[in-house]
Amino acid sequence: MRNQVDTIIIGAGASGLMLGSLLSNHNFLILEHNTQIGAKLLISGGGKCNITNEYVKPQNYLGNQKFIRHVLKRFDQHNLLTWLGERGLIPEMRKNNQYFCQTSAKEIVELFKRVIPKSKIQLNTSVQNVRKKGEFFEVVTNRGVFQSKNVIVASGGLSYQKIGASSIGYDIAASFGHTVTKLNPALVGFTVQKEQFFFKELTGISTDVVITVGEKEINGSLLFAHKGISGPAVLDASLYWEKGKMTIDFLPTVHFDQIKNSKKNIGNLLGMPSRVSKAFLDELGIDDKKVTLLTKEEWQKLESLKAYSFAPAGTFGYTKAEVTKGGVVTDEIDAGSMMSHKVDNLYFLGEVLDVTGELGGYNFQWAFSTAFVASKALAHL
Repeated sequence: MRNQVDTIIIGAGASGLMLGSLLSNHNFLILEHNTQIGAKLLISGGGKCNITNEYVKPQNYLGNQKFIRHVLKRFDQHNLLTWLGERGLIPEMRKNNQYFCQTSAKEIVELFKRVIPKSKIQLNTSVQNVRKKGEFFEVVTNRGVFQSKNVIVASGGLSYQKIGASSIGYDIAASFGHTVTKLNPALVGFTVQKEQFFFKELTGISTDVVITVGEKEINGSLLFAHKGISGPAVLDASLYWEKGKMTIDFLPTVHFDQIKNSKKNIGNLLGMPSRVSKAFLDELGIDDKKVTLLTKEEWQKLESLKAYSFAPAGTFGYTKAEVTKGGVVTDEIDAGSMMSHKVDNLYFLGEVLDVTGELGGYNFQWAFSTAFVASKALAHL
C-alpha cells in the first residue's frame, strides 16, 4: 500500500533529498508541497547554489556548539565533496572559499533526481499535521493520510515564503512536546532609524566594513539599499543581532595617525567610495578639505566612523531572509541519530533545528550533515 511505508520524509529540500539519496533500498516516501523538488536549492546563490565552504567549523554556526561539532564530525565538507564527486558533481570554489555548482543549481537537483527513484517522491502534497497511534505515525495531508514507523521532519524554516515556506516543522515539533525557540529572519538586511535615512541615498553602493555585534566581529562588504543596509557583512550580523545597538567600523583600513600629515583632501583618504565619503562628511558637518586644515573637533567626529553606533529599526523580514534563526531545541535531539529524545522514531533535520549558519554555504552543509547522521541511524533499524 503506497500510503504505508517504513519512513516518511517531510520536505524535498536539501536535507530531505540528501536523506533520500542515502537510504537506497529503504522503504521511504518523500512528501513535498511544491510542484518540484529542491525549490530553495534552485534559487539559492543567485541560481548557482552555494553548496558548502572549504572551511567549516562549529564557530560558523549559532547554536549548541557541542551538538554542532558532533554532527559535523560525522559528515563534514570533505565528505560532502567526495560524495558529490563520486556522483559526477564537481563543485567550483569561488569567492571566500565558497563552493558553488559550476553552471547552475540544477546540477545538484538533477543529481538527486538520478539517485532517488521517482516513485519515492510525492509532489503537491502538503502536510497538515502528524499524530502517533501505537507504533505508527499518521501523517495527515491534503491528499490523504499516510502511515509510517518513522517520520523525518525536513521541512525547512520560514524564509523564502515565495516558494511556500511554512511553520509546519515547528508545529509538528511543538505538538509532540518539543521546545521551539523564538523564530526570526536571519541572513537578512536591516531597516534603519530616521538618523540613518541618508543611507538610502547611497542605494547600490558597497563599502568594506567591520561590524561588531556583542562579542562577534564580522568583516566584509556592506551594501546600501533602498530599505536600509544589506550585503555579506550585514547578513552575517543579522544572525547574531537580537535588538539594540551594534558598532560599524566604516574605516577598517584607515589609521588616522598615518594620514594626519597628508596634503590630500580628507575625502580621498577615507577608503570609501567617493559618494559614501561625501555623505558621511556632510552628515558630520565637515567640509571636504585638506587634512592639515581639520580641527581637533573635526578629527573627533571622523573617529566616530571607526565605531559608528547603530541600532537597526528591524530587518527586511522573511521575504528577504535566507534562513530562519531559532527552531527545535537541540538538547531534546540525539546528536548521534537526529532522533527526538521525547518521541521514538521522530527525527528533525536541517533548518528546523535551532542551529543557523553564517553566509557561505554553511546552512546547506548543515542540512546535508544532519541527513547523513539520520541515514546511518535509519539503516540500522
